[in-house]
Amino acid sequence: MKFLKLLLPALLLALAGCKAPDQSALAEAEIADAEAAFAKMAAEQGVPAAFLAFAAEDAVMMRNNSLVEGHDAMRAYFEKSTLDSVQLSWSPDKVVAAKSGDLGYTYGKYQFSAVDTAGQKISSEGIFHTVWQKQPDGAWKFVWD
Repeated sequence: MKFLKLLLPALLLALAGCKAPDQSALAEAEIADAEAAFAKMAAEQGVPAAFLAFAAEDAVMMRNNSLVEGHDAMRAYFEKSTLDSVQLSWSPDKVVAAKSGDLGYTYGKYQFSAVDTAGQKISSEGIFHTVWQKQPDGAWKFVWD
């Protein structure tokens, strides 16, 4: 028992000095790739398809100062949209990941355009912010947009 009492503090000290390897650089590259694939899919297959494909099951979007939580709510949000010819493009100015390599965020500029029910073209530009989380299968999905 005395041996364990002496060994335990030494073991705890040794473990405290061990650091997990910094996975942020790899994660940042993976997030940048996911963000590019997300934007490409939005351009080629449409905004709803891209958002549903790249959203985690419990993801949240903020739209029109309201929260849209989860896939079912996102699907309903996109289905009730009355806009036509929706175009959305974006590119991150910054990609940051946690050292653990399982969480990160991006931000940058976006451009949006569509045609409303009166046939008028509407457009806007702004700043986006997306939080990404690595999924158990290794894929990156957004949890906040």
